[in-house]
Amino acid sequence: MPTRLDTHDALIYAMVTMSAVDASISDAELSRIGRLAQSLPVFDGFDTERLVAIARECTLMLSGPEGLDIVLEVIREALPSRLADTAYALAVEVAAADLAIRGEEIRFLQLLRDRLGLDKLTCAAIERGAMARFRR
Repeated sequence: MPTRLDTHDALIYAMVTMSAVDASISDAELSRIGRLAQSLPVFDGFDTERLVAIARECTLMLSGPEGLDIVLEVIREALPSRLADTAYALAVEVAAADLAIRGEEIRFLQLLRDRLGLDKLTCAAIERGAMARFRR
């Protein structure tokens, strides 16, 4: 496992962790992660062939002792501060993929927000935007 992630890896880790926190990674969530990694400008230059390997590294790290805390720390260390809100927005996108946000997912968003030093107003705006996009 890498001791230091690059920016793309950290963003993938944020999405994979969001998907994994409720102990089940849905097909909708995996599909959303793949689409986001292929289409968003923040992933320009990212080799999508690495996506599965990065996801495996992340889930392996999560399964270890203090896994969630370690993953949050490596995400924080790898991300430039200008992309903290982007990582949060990507996690929210994955949470919304299956149209049901569970308690574990809400708790992970709180932990991610705190670890990345994001303010509650910014996070509320990101969450509200996702609600608007996915409303039926």
